Amino acid sequence: MSDPTPVFDDLREESEELDRLVAELGAAQWTLTTPAPGWTVAHQIAHLAWTDHSALLAVTDVDAFHTLVEKALVTPGSFVDEGAEEGAALLPAELLARWREGRAALDTALREAPHGVRFPWYGPPMSAASMATARLMETWAHGLDIAEALGVVRTPTDRLRHVVWIGVRTRDFAFGVHGLPVPLDDFRVELVSPSGEVWAYGPEDAPQRVTGPALDFCLLVTQRAHRSDLALRAEGPDADRWFDIAQVFAGPPGAGRAPKGTAQ
Repeated sequence: MSDPTPVFDDLREESEELDRLVAELGAAQWTLTTPAPGWTVAHQIAHLAWTDHSALLAVTDVDAFHTLVEKALVTPGSFVDEGAEEGAALLPAELLARWREGRAALDTALREAPHGVRFPWYGPPMSAASMATARLMETWAHGLDIAEALGVVRTPTDRLRHVVWIGVRTRDFAFGVHGLPVPLDDFRVELVSPSGEVWAYGPEDAPQRVTGPALDFCLLVTQRAHRSDLALRAEGPDADRWFDIAQVFAGPPGAGRAPKGTAQ
């Protein structure tokens, strides 16, 4: 079994980088609108804090987590927004403290989790490493929304390898959630990392191929950019279809982002 410590460390670094971006914001900046409809900077951080708390319960208190799932089933279309709204109503200092305390507790719980154990989630059960990977993906994606609201360009790092990994792993989920048959052909995904390394998945002779920058692939699968604005190439009809429906997050199909220059 591989050592999960690197993804725990990368999640911590990703969170700390985002923390530095928001730590000194003024009250007005917390209310800036982000690309997510109806969500301010405060909503984005509140969502991360809420999801960290959900993950902590999944790892440490299964009964309490199942109670959360039952609530989600009652209001499946609004429970995520409700959690973000509740946190966004807090004073910025209180919201920051809640986020920091929650992610620190989750970090400890994940590192102390027994190897091989899988924990419940809103989607399929996950190992501690997979849970950390999902949290890193969300932290990075919501951090992008915050950076855009603040007019900041974040420098991509090779921590994106975790987002790429979950993006590749959720290919079949994306087809299924859209009611489409899962592709029968193998896929080859070859992406260039921020440091210039090539990250490759799948057999070299696969008939369906995806190539391009790792950053652009991550923007696609987190639905932070439209395919037409990305330097990705798809070879094969299933690979091309994947570009239209890719998503790494649990739940119903997301609306995605419109092409640049298009009215939202």
